[in-house]
Amino acid sequence: MITLKTERELKLMQEAGRIVALAHQAVAKAIAPGITTAELDAIAEKTILDCGATPSFKGYNGFPASICASINEEVVHGIPGLKQLRDGDIISVDIGAEIYGYHGDAARTLPVGNVSPVAERLIAITEEALTQGIAAFKPGGRLTDISFAIQSYVEAAGFSVVRDLVGHGIGRKMHEAPQVPNFGRAGRGTRLTPGLVLAIEPMVNIGTYAIDFMPDQWTVVTADGSLSAHAEHTVALVEDGPLILTKI
Repeated sequence: MITLKTERELKLMQEAGRIVALAHQAVAKAIAPGITTAELDAIAEKTILDCGATPSFKGYNGFPASICASINEEVVHGIPGLKQLRDGDIISVDIGAEIYGYHGDAARTLPVGNVSPVAERLIAITEEALTQGIAAFKPGGRLTDISFAIQSYVEAAGFSVVRDLVGHGIGRKMHEAPQVPNFGRAGRGTRLTPGLVLAIEPMVNIGTYAIDFMPDQWTVVTADGSLSAHAEHTVALVEDGPLILTKI
């Protein structure tokens, strides 16, 4: 069931989103060749806890960490560990936080040191695809207006958008209805109504949109081993249009 949030709930979610943004800031400052993804996880967790919040991901369906750290061909849900980042890598960092019973969720893909021009372009296209999706989140529209905006932009740039994973509603639960595909025809699905809060999150691959799961049953990778990037914000729909909750 889709739940529309009240003004009071949106303020609480905005605080959760602010904490997520602070954690992203702290992690971004630390990203450099030689750091491990476990160290990044510890930085994010400390930031969240110091704000009086709880990491949304840790323990969620058994996930063992506070962030998802997905490197190069890893699309999402990479488990932090002892792997060191290398110059030229790209890393998707996905962070969630809960406070006052509400969640915030956001992801960024960042370069490590000096990355290739195609990696830089992939990151930029993914960020802009998120911007395009958010812009399509308008009162009176339909859910797949967001999907169509993302797919159209990504494919016009020559990349592919992952089809087997979706964005989602968010609120008291980290994953709520509705699912938000990143592809599809416009004008379909749920009517976009003020009070709706979505985690909009394009996942963009250089090559095929097909994905595989690694043996850990968490880490998702591109089927052809090509680079992938991920961008996400928690966004509320208000009377004036979309309001990004996961930024400072």
